[in-house]
This record gives sequence, C-alpha cells and structure tokens, in this order.
Amino acid sequence: MPEQELHTPIAPPSLPVHNVAGMPDPAQTITVATALAAPDAPETRSDAGAQIPMPQTAAPQAAAPGEEAAAQRPGRAHRRRRKSAGRTEATEAQAQAPSSTPAPAPGQQAAARAPRRTHPVLEQLAALYPQLFGAVFRPLKRGIFQDLIAAHPDAFERAALKEALGLHTRSTRYLHSVAAGGKRYDLAGQPGEDLTPEHVLHALLEVHRRRQARTGADAAATADAQAQLRRRMVAAFEASGLTREAYTERVRSRDEAANALLEEALAEWAARNAKDEALLRAFEASSTSQGSAEAHTPETQRSAEAQFAAMYGLEPRSVTQALVRARRARRQAGTVSG
Repeated sequence: MPEQELHTPIAPPSLPVHNVAGMPDPAQTITVATALAAPDAPETRSDAGAQIPMPQTAAPQAAAPGEEAAAQRPGRAHRRRRKSAGRTEATEAQAQAPSSTPAPAPGQQAAARAPRRTHPVLEQLAALYPQLFGAVFRPLKRGIFQDLIAAHPDAFERAALKEALGLHTRSTRYLHSVAAGGKRYDLAGQPGEDLTPEHVLHALLEVHRRRQARTGADAAATADAQAQLRRRMVAAFEASGLTREAYTERVRSRDEAANALLEEALAEWAARNAKDEALLRAFEASSTSQGSAEAHTPETQRSAEAQFAAMYGLEPRSVTQALVRARRARRQAGTVSG
C-alpha cells in the first residue's frame, strides 16, 4: 500500500449540536476528536435541560487512527463517570422522595399499639362471679349494685364499682345477651325476673346501630341488617305474650325511626299470620287432617302434615312451622279474648 495512504488523516465524523428546540443546529458541529480531546471543557445548558460540552479552544488537527483510539479511552471513562454520577443522584432523589403511603398520626400509632385494658373492678368481678361476668355475659338483676356492696362491703369503692358496672352493661356483648330475651340473674347465678319488652327492644336497636356504624352506608348491607332486625323484633314481640296494641304502646319511644321499623316488623308479622291461618284452615279441611285427628299422636300428625305438603307441592318443614305458628296465635287470641 502506498505510504501516502497510510498517513492520510481520517476526518472524524461530526456530532450535531442541538438547539433549544431539540433539533440539530447546522451552524454548529463538534467533531468526535474535539469532544474526546477536551473532557474537562465547561458545559452549557439549554432551555430543555440538555448539557452540551462546548470547547474553548480551536479544534486540533485530525489524529491518526492509533491516536484517535487512544483519545477515545479518557472520553469513555468520562462518560462512565457521568453515568455513575447520574445514577447516584437518582438513587439519592428516590431515597429523599416522600412515600406515597401516608404515615399514621402519632396518636393512631399509639392506639394501634396499646391494647384495650379491662377495668380492674371488672376483672375482680369476673374472678368472683364467672357465671355473670366471665366468658358468657348474662343479664343482671336490677339492684345488682346494692347486692355487690352488701356482699363485699370492703372490696369495692362505690364510685369505681358504679363505673365498672356502667361499662359492662353498655358493652355490645352485654347488649347481645339482653336482646336475646329471657331472665335476669342474681349473684348466685339463679334466674329471676323476666326482661321487660322495652329493655329487649332497646338492646336490639342499639346492637343494630352499632353494627351499622361498623359496616358503613352500603345499601345492600343496610337492607339485610334491617330485615334481620325486623325478624328479631317479631320474635321479641311474640315472646312477650302481649297483643300487638299492648306491645306497641309499651315499647314505643320518641325515636321515630325506631317506631317506623317496629311498625314495619309488626306489619310483616300480621301478613305472615294471615297466611299461616289460611294454611291451617286448608289443612283442617283436608282428608289427611281428619285421619290424624282420630289418632291423636305426634307421629300421625307429622305424617298428615307431610302428606298435605306433598299434595300442594310445599316444603314439609315450612308447612309444619307455619301450622305451629297458626295454632299458637289461635291459643293466644283465645286467651286474650277470654
């Protein structure tokens, strides 16, 4: 190969300099050799934020291939240093950036950490009377405060005992026990007087309110909870043994929303009773009922009710329950009228 061709300088390719809009500026070009030969040249920043190395001296003569390769090495190191610095800055920015999840307030953290502590007097009562204040809560007889003071004159301070009993009887667990109805219990764990209808209904309504406060304003959940409340109201009314008029007069309160729910529940009860009475009359008029009336045994009665349900395509258990309710309603009506 001729010697002249070996020493002919290779013109380095030119790099376009971007203007403010980000497009190559044909008026300014920087050769690769110039950019690599001046790694420490000052930088200028465009409005778009791009850093452009600008040489302060005239571009040197084109280097030979070997010299150009040697000149590329410090330029590569310079670019590696810049990339490493950029990654470090990004890492620091991420570490300093606020978290997207808000931190709980100090009071909320303390409430989450601190377990709810039982009143010391209630712990003492649970040890003395586990059948009343233990794992299962039972409705307390009225006047239990005076009974406790009389049984343990030196064990309790009156103010502390009154506070503890107030917390106990306002708890949701205790309200559930009252809403179930039944008897009140004394210190010996013996049943005494019946729970009054107004106390049972008040407990039902309060448990319902607390459940609604936990579940929120979901329409489907609210409808289901109200339907369940109406069924329990009907059960409480039937357990009272009172007529509809007497029960309504006794339990009606100044809470119009509660009164409206009670009226809805009793209206459903009346509609169900009418269906039950019609079913009982149809059963009594059927031939299967006549046969069971002659035998007068529970087995023949159940057999007749099952045959009657099959005759009309009904579920035997539902028929039996409806007939039991209808007979009970008749007896109650006869007792009240008599």
